[in-house]
Amino acid sequence: MVWKYKTPGIPDELFERLAGIPLTKREVRLLILSALRLEEKSVIWDIGAGTGTVSIEMGLLCPENKIVAVERDPDVVKLIQRNCKLFGANNVTVLEGVAPDCLGDIKPKPDRIFIGGGKVVKTVLFEGWDILPSGGRMVAIASNLENLYQISEGLAQLQARNIEVVQSSINRLETRGVSQIFAAIAPVFILSGEKI
Repeated sequence: MVWKYKTPGIPDELFERLAGIPLTKREVRLLILSALRLEEKSVIWDIGAGTGTVSIEMGLLCPENKIVAVERDPDVVKLIQRNCKLFGANNVTVLEGVAPDCLGDIKPKPDRIFIGGGKVVKTVLFEGWDILPSGGRMVAIASNLENLYQISEGLAQLQARNIEVVQSSINRLETRGVSQIFAAIAPVFILSGEKI
């Protein structure tokens, strides 16, 4: 399948999934892409890439960009590769590695980094920040208060400029029985900042 549209927002159900592996919902992906402020010929790292949805959206939106999706689980790495092939995201390279330990070895170096959460998000934030050039952007998501605090505190300690925090509040129409209702998607915080 090739996503024929020029706009991002691939429906969630079109991605291959594995049980227990989170998928960044379509509407949240749109907010993440906006926060990244992608440019032509950027290099973007997606650390903790999960199913690869964000990497694939970036790759299709900006075909001149180089995207590196980093994931620690070999089965999930294969899943991302299958999803990339499914959508024709040929500019996405998938690497198996544990962040932050693997970050120093990844080439090419990024001007944008997206962190998809995790238990050591603040450590990954600091390691990634050291690698970013001046003017580079960091975007991270938090689905719990602990990660929200770690990322917010980390960006402040790093003296990031233009810090933005957005909380998604999204409802989708669903059919349940004979009725249609609006069901909430779990809220996510999207934090971003630029390196001076």
